[in-house]
Amino acid sequence: MAGLGTRAGGVNGRDPPALTAVSRILAEDPELSDGLTGLRLEEAVRDCVAGTCACRTGPWSPPDELGDMRFGIGLLILDGLIVRRVGVAGRFGGELLGDGDLMNPFHPHDMGTSLPRTGKWRVLRDSRMAILDSEFVMRASRYPEVVSALLARALRRSRHIATNMAIVQQPRIDLRLHMLFWELADRWGRVRQDGVHVPLHLTHATLSDLVAARRPTVTKALGELAQRSAVVWTGSDWLLPGPPPSELEDVGSVTIAGLT
Repeated sequence: MAGLGTRAGGVNGRDPPALTAVSRILAEDPELSDGLTGLRLEEAVRDCVAGTCACRTGPWSPPDELGDMRFGIGLLILDGLIVRRVGVAGRFGGELLGDGDLMNPFHPHDMGTSLPRTGKWRVLRDSRMAILDSEFVMRASRYPEVVSALLARALRRSRHIATNMAIVQQPRIDLRLHMLFWELADRWGRVRQDGVHVPLHLTHATLSDLVAARRPTVTKALGELAQRSAVVWTGSDWLLPGPPPSELEDVGSVTIAGLT
């Protein structure tokens, strides 16, 4: 595996991310092996291995030395939380990525575009990512079930973006935030007696990017939501004591276990 046991390029003045041991990604992410059984599953678990990259909390940029990425898929987040921030003409949007998401920060997507864009990444929680480089693609190509599952992950990410676009069309910032938290709860929420807890440490600045609003406006709207006991910061997570906003029916359903 190219580069294992070495250190990758520096990241914004912080310690560079370490290239660590090889990961059997189907063992760590069994959902990717749906459709495989018996000996074929055992062979896929053995063959679909990838190096991993550990990244600390803070600003992040793609390292220069992560193997041959010319025909690679990108990075698969095994565990962690990362936000991507994109800016156009002084306005910014954000996308939250977590366990199981695919990202490819290596392609120069912003070159030659009519609208100049800026893009930044920040690791919100110490993260570990599998490096799905060209060598991995060659090994995984024996298993179309795995390739199809990875493609489904990419499509899932695009659906999340489309849902978020629908949310930010809401005129009221408090409603945008309320809907966003329920969208996040659908993935990260934990149902308890007092409501749904969302264990994500998101600053007001990050939330402002996620709902396309100014930070002071987000701070005010969060205060209004707390007064109504709709979204409450407990000091360790976000609590949603009541039901989802009815407007969510227009952009998708909430499917947290225990909620109907």
